[in-house]
Amino acid sequence: MKHRLIETDPQVFVLIFEPGDDPIAVLAEFATEHAITGASLSGIGGFSQAMLGYFEVSRETYLDIPITEQVEVLSFSGDVAQDGDQPMVHVHTTVGFRDGPVKGGHLRFARVRPTLEVVLTETRATLRRTFDATSGLPLIDLDRTTFDTEKE
Repeated sequence: MKHRLIETDPQVFVLIFEPGDDPIAVLAEFATEHAITGASLSGIGGFSQAMLGYFEVSRETYLDIPITEQVEVLSFSGDVAQDGDQPMVHVHTTVGFRDGPVKGGHLRFARVRPTLEVVLTETRATLRRTFDATSGLPLIDLDRTTFDTEKE
């Protein structure tokens, strides 16, 4: 993946993924390397395969939605927040198939092809996730979100 810082206040990066990259893993590594503790993400591109998920609330588990062919990434949006002391990348995506139908969900895994272009905008706050027993999900906890004066 190639990247460039294009704004500094707040930091905004453009990330260009290579064929075969797994965006979730690469974004988590990027967030760790650049000490990103909160960010929003948006992008477009293509995948040669992916695993999306649909969260079934009654079972508190994700149902797999496998994508096994080339698709266009029509939307790619999410965030980066701290889960413990590690960044957690949370992305939802919509993909389009050759003849027009679309599928969407929580992005669990993907292989980029031919590229994925993502804009990452860092927040001035450290976003923190806490497991929420009601939903069964690690959610951004506004009570634990802190403003980081070093990001000013």
